[in-house]
Formats: sequence, C-alpha cells, structure tokens
Amino acid sequence: MSEVLEPLENTDEHPKERVDRELGELLQGLRVAATGVQVLFAFLLTLPFSAGFEKIDATGNWLFYTAVVTAAVASICLIAPATQHRILFRSGLKELLLHRANRLGVAGGLALAVSMACSTALVMDALTGMWPTALIGAGVALLSGWLWFIQPLLSLRLVKDDA
Repeated sequence: MSEVLEPLENTDEHPKERVDRELGELLQGLRVAATGVQVLFAFLLTLPFSAGFEKIDATGNWLFYTAVVTAAVASICLIAPATQHRILFRSGLKELLLHRANRLGVAGGLALAVSMACSTALVMDALTGMWPTALIGAGVALLSGWLWFIQPLLSLRLVKDDA
C-alpha cells in the first residue's frame, strides 16, 4: 500500500505565526520523546546495581556502555530545546531556536535508536546466544532507522521530485 502525498496547503499564516506554531509542535514532540528516553536512561542507570549484573560478559558490557552513553546523549539533545527556549524567551531568536531544536531532535533520535538497539541486544545477550542477540539488536536498529530516518527522507525526496 502506497502513501498518498497531499499537496501543501496555501494559508494566509504570517511568518511569525508559522514559526510560533512550528516551534510549539516541535517542542511538544520532543517532550514525548524525552519522556521515553528518560525512562530508558533511568532503567539503564539502575542495571549495574541489580543482582546478576556481574555475570554479563565483555559483549554485554560494551552494549551496556554504549546504551548508557547514547541514552545520556539522547536525553541531552531532546531536553536542550526546552531549556534553550526558556533562556532565549523573548529574545527574538525563535526561528534560530526552531532550526536548532530540529537538528537536536534528529541527533537525539539517532542516539535514542542506538541506545534502544543496544539495550535490547543487552537483554537478549543475557537471555540467549550470540546470533539471536545480533539479529534482534540489528532488527531494532533497522526498524528505528527505517521508520525514523529513511522513510521520512524518502518522502522528502518524493515531494522535492514532484515539485
């Protein structure tokens, strides 16, 4: 089933109104993502204090280190726009903030995808063998890569090719 691409609407929206709306939409989306990454990050921070964590092998340790660091990076990137919005409030730099927040959101999404893939692989490593761990970890990475990055980039390309 193919997706239907709707033409862009022509509105009488003033550029300032557009920036206000887009920034509000972006910050709301980042709030949702930030909550999820904070739960993952909190879970990862408690793992070393759990019974049995010392049984994790060298692969599991590297998966854990990567998951923790990328969850921290994702948290920082996804929280930064809200913090910057508070600091830059009424500075006239809303459009700058919008572009910066968009880039931070993409970087945070990338870091979150890596953290989720490593976290999932870590759990699989503790429960199964090497091949299921590699397959499931790669599957999570590929699925998030497709849905979060590749599919929207292909959609952008289709829209630009139609223009």
